[in-house]
Amino acid sequence: METLFERLSRGRPQPVEEKTKQPDNAQRLLDWLQRWDKPTICAAQILMFGPRSTRKRKDADDATQILERHGWLVPQKTSQRNWRQWQIVRKPIIHPTIAS
Repeated sequence: METLFERLSRGRPQPVEEKTKQPDNAQRLLDWLQRWDKPTICAAQILMFGPRSTRKRKDADDATQILERHGWLVPQKTSQRNWRQWQIVRKPIIHPTIAS
């Protein structure tokens, strides 16, 4: 014997669970770089002032490599070989994503 609630829910579709996906480190860094007021940035500035998710060296390295591959950061020559500096590419996009 079915209950009243089982009969009422028989024709209803299953509820869809929406997953709120957190943006990855590279996307967070890209969003932050769009607000950075200088045309270039170095690795030390990312570690000090960047988003909290990129404050570890490995996470910052991974994020900058992804942004380099997608053309958002262009490596610059520095006077010291162990320094890393990039030119920030700014495109006229309202909400930029890594792929665009």
